[in-house]
Amino acid sequence: MIDSLIYRPQGLIDQLTNLHRALSRSLEVNGPPDAIRSVAVGSFPPLNVARTPNSVEVYAFAPGLDASSIDVTVERGVLKISGERKAFAHEGDRAVQKYASERPIGRFSRALELPDDVDNAKVEARYRDGVLSVSIGIQEASKPQRIAVQ
Repeated sequence: MIDSLIYRPQGLIDQLTNLHRALSRSLEVNGPPDAIRSVAVGSFPPLNVARTPNSVEVYAFAPGLDASSIDVTVERGVLKISGERKAFAHEGDRAVQKYASERPIGRFSRALELPDDVDNAKVEARYRDGVLSVSIGIQEASKPQRIAVQ
């Protein structure tokens, strides 16, 4: 509100960006992410990422998938999780009248840039109870070492 009361000359792109943000807020529509690490709301699968002293842990929340339909790759410092969520058996049946369809179906893909000190040879992935857990080990040379003082 205060921004609109203060006059400052802006370029056309800045004005359009501000207009887009104002419309998104007023209509409660999620626009593109504002922060460099943000993703648009509804990105699938949602991720949690953490770092331990020995690994980088990634948790992808993807219920209702078959483990064989998930592809996990690590290449050039990027973790890529992709796959396909298939429709239920009755989705193609014309005799079925659909009232709501909130579960996304189709191909999905997420990419995550990894730190430089991960070891591509130490990657483990497990899928259980709708959660894909990916553990990527840290290179031994990057781990803190205790030095004995003499």
